[in-house]
Amino acid sequence: MATPAVPRPRAVLVGVQLPGVSDVEHEASLLELGRLVNTLGYDVAGSVSQRRDALANSAVLGEGKLKELARYTDGTGIVPGYSKETVSKARARWAAATVGEEEDVDGLEGLDDDSGELDADEGPVGGKSSSPASPEHGELPSLVVVDHEISPGQGRNLERATGVEVLDRTGVIVDIFHRHAQSREAKLQVEIARLKYVAPRMRESTGRRERQQGRGAGESALELDRRKIRDRIAELKEELDAIASQHQQRRRSREDQLRVALVGYTNAGKSSLMRALTGSDVLVADKLFATLDTTVRVLYPETKPRLLVSDTVGFIKKLPHDLVASFRSTLDEALDASLLLYVMDASDPTCDEQLKVTQSVLQEIGADSVSSLVILNKADRLDDSGRTAILARHPDGFMMSAKSAEDVAALRQRIVDHFASKMQEADLFIPYSMQGRLGEIYEQAQVLSETYDEQGARMVVRALPAIVARLQQIFGQ
Repeated sequence: MATPAVPRPRAVLVGVQLPGVSDVEHEASLLELGRLVNTLGYDVAGSVSQRRDALANSAVLGEGKLKELARYTDGTGIVPGYSKETVSKARARWAAATVGEEEDVDGLEGLDDDSGELDADEGPVGGKSSSPASPEHGELPSLVVVDHEISPGQGRNLERATGVEVLDRTGVIVDIFHRHAQSREAKLQVEIARLKYVAPRMRESTGRRERQQGRGAGESALELDRRKIRDRIAELKEELDAIASQHQQRRRSREDQLRVALVGYTNAGKSSLMRALTGSDVLVADKLFATLDTTVRVLYPETKPRLLVSDTVGFIKKLPHDLVASFRSTLDEALDASLLLYVMDASDPTCDEQLKVTQSVLQEIGADSVSSLVILNKADRLDDSGRTAILARHPDGFMMSAKSAEDVAALRQRIVDHFASKMQEADLFIPYSMQGRLGEIYEQAQVLSETYDEQGARMVVRALPAIVARLQQIFGQ
C-alpha cells in the first residue's frame, strides 16, 4: 500500500512592478521567484502584484493590496500602530531618535530610511493577482515571499498584516544556498552570507531586555547576540581564507594547463554540458542552484595537451551582493580560465537578460576580459523560427543541445580548435640527464616529432606561447 504524499507547505508571492520594468520582465521575475520557492520546498498558492513608483515604505504594498494579500493567510491586512493619530507622534520620535542607533524604535518601521517621511501609500496603484482559492484540508499559506530586497521593518510590518513568516528574494536565495552547500568551502561561504542577512533582522525578545552581567556589561541581549555574530563571521572568514589559499595553490599547479570554465544563469544546463564534455558524474538536476561547488574535470576524450573543464555556481537576477562576495574564490576559476563558455538556455524567453546578469557579475570580479564563446543550449526545445531569431541576436553563438552527442562532439572540436589557433611550434633539446622531466612536455604540449642522438632527445612541440617559454626555461634554452 502506497504511503500517501505529505502535502507541502504553501507560499504567496508578492511583486511590485516598478517604472521601467515591462510586463514580460515582471511576469518572468515572478515565475522565477515561484521556482525558487518550489526549490525551497513550498508550493505556490497564488500571487499579488501591484504597479508602483516605489515599494511602500511601511509594508511594500498599498493598503488595498495589503488586505488582498492578507486574505490568503487569514490575516488582518492592517499594520498595528499606524492610525492617523500616531503619525505626528511617530515623526516626533523619529526626530528624537539617535542617528545610527542599531535597535529599532517601536512604531517607526514605516518611516522612509532616507527622508524620514511616513509612507501614506499614495501614488499610482494597480496590478493584478491570482484569486485566493479555498485551501485544501484547511491548509493556509504559511509564508509570504516578496520579489524584492526589503528592509527588516517592511518585513515585520508584512508579518503583522498577514500573520505569517515573510521572506524577501534575498532570504530565499540564501536559504537555498544554505541547504544545497556540500563542500566545506561552500558551507562557510553561505554561512557568512546567512549571518550577514540575519544580523540586522534580529529583534529583542520578550523578557530579554535585561542587561548582561560580567563580560560586556552594559550590553543588551540583542547587542550581545549581534556581537557574537560579528565574532563568528570573523572566525568563518579566517577559516575560509585558509581554504582559499589551498585552492590558490592548486590553481597555480594548473596554471600551465588549458582551462575552460562553464558560466551562466542557474539551470541553464551547465552541469549537463559538463557531464557530456567530460564523461563525469557531476550532479544534474532540474532545479535552481543544484551546483554550488566548482568541479574540475578533464575534457574527454583527452587531448594533448590536456584540457580542463570547470563547472561554476550559477547566477541569478538580484543575486545578493554578499553571496557574490562570499563566492569570490569560487568564481576565481572563471577569472583564471583560458576560455569562458557562456551557457544560455536558448528556449527561455528572458535568456538575453540572463546573459547580461552573468556578464555583469563576471565583470564585477574582472573576468570579462577572458576569451569567451556563447553557447545557445537547449536548442532541441526551439522550432526553426526560434533558432533563426536567437541566432540573429547572437550570430557568433554556438547552437546546440547537451543531449545531442553530435552537438557535444562539435563543441569539443570547437574548443580544441580555439586553443590550437593560439599555439606555436618550438624546438626543444632534452639532455639525457633531464629525461625524467619528459612527462612535463607530454602533459603540457603536443609533441609533433621526436628524435634521439648521443646527447639526448630533440623534440618539435606545439603549445601556447606561455607554456613554450616555460619549457624553454626549464631546459635551459
